[in-house]
Amino acid sequence: MRLYESRVVSDDYDALAPDGSEIRLLHQLEGASVVHCTLPVGAVSIPVTHRTVEEIWYFLGGQGQVWRVQGSREQVLDARPGVSLTIPLGTHFQFRNTGDVPLEFVIATTPPWPGEDEAIVLEAGCWPV
Repeated sequence: MRLYESRVVSDDYDALAPDGSEIRLLHQLEGASVVHCTLPVGAVSIPVTHRTVEEIWYFLGGQGQVWRVQGSREQVLDARPGVSLTIPLGTHFQFRNTGDVPLEFVIATTPPWPGEDEAIVLEAGCWPV
């Protein structure tokens, strides 16, 4: 039996994601993982897509935009506290901080994040990096 866990988000990040955002590990179970993500003021992520995982994002603080593409479907979504979104498998995406404080959100990933090789860097996104 796996023991239950509790955690407080750390001031220091645990890893830099392949897209350039700061990742603070929260929890992982057999079928999913959850992290706290921060994008600093003025930052733009590298555009990527995933090989095997899908994600759900929930924004906690800051202001930003998220670009998503699925085939011919394309959207730029304004991100602010209370907004949630999905990144289904195969979606191309990029995000940026448009505010004056860090953009903060929680990401649930299923299956759990397998490692740095998961993200495929795209040749182009919505915004220059």
